[in-house]
Amino acid sequence: MLLSMTGYGRGTAGNENISIEAEIKSINSRYLDIYFRLPSSLQSKEYELREIIKSKIKRGKITSVIQIKSQLREIGVPVLSKDKLNALLKFLKDVKKSAKLTEKIKLEHLLQFKELYLPDDFEFGEVEFNLVKEALNTAIKDLQKMKKNEGSELAKDLIRRIKNIETNVTAIENESMKSVNEYYSVLKERIKTLIEDTTQYSDRLELELAIIAEKADITEECVRLKSHLKFFLQSIETEDEPGRKLNFICQEMNREANTISSKSLSTEITRNAVLIKEEIERIREQIQNIE
Repeated sequence: MLLSMTGYGRGTAGNENISIEAEIKSINSRYLDIYFRLPSSLQSKEYELREIIKSKIKRGKITSVIQIKSQLREIGVPVLSKDKLNALLKFLKDVKKSAKLTEKIKLEHLLQFKELYLPDDFEFGEVEFNLVKEALNTAIKDLQKMKKNEGSELAKDLIRRIKNIETNVTAIENESMKSVNEYYSVLKERIKTLIEDTTQYSDRLELELAIIAEKADITEECVRLKSHLKFFLQSIETEDEPGRKLNFICQEMNREANTISSKSLSTEITRNAVLIKEEIERIREQIQNIE
């Protein structure tokens, strides 16, 4: 089963005191790269959250954003501490009295004390962190659903292109034997124009021509290419993580197509070899999206 590397998922969880919202986005990457945007209260839990993602996703650039909200406010938004404010006002009045100052206490004086409006850290217990994990797992499940749907469409496109290549290989095989025989005859006639009497060289001539014609035979390349095509389709259907394997098979298919093209003795074979290489290139572009 193919999974696309691109997708988006969202999950939520909560209770009467707290609500969690997790978002996760995946795009193409050669390896697994995970990035988090977490509230300060969750920074110490990043390793555990990272391991959850690693256990379910193998490749891709993953970005996860987790937001936490209480009943009254979003965690991270400043909240005024009235106890701290009252204590600060008393402190400032004592300073004024001790220093015999007459200046009034103004708002800008109070704002200089960041302790009044720094966000309070949310204390995560086991129950709250389980809610975070639940939201993240839901988001991953939603992401995997999208990746599976896109992977299904990718598989259909890849199978169609493999079938196109099979058709071209069959056409090449049909043309190949005729092409070799014609090449053999052309060489023989050309030699006759160069050598007036070929009877004394007859056996040797036949052998040399047969060797030259044999070098132009592409039967082995066609057999190997068809084997690669079969292996490609099997990998799509049976491999859990076929991305890297499919890329390697594409390299081997391209190698055989290049050899067929270089040994080609007919424009028809060359044309079909070019069509095969075009399809392989499109396949290689598609499999860059596969996990």
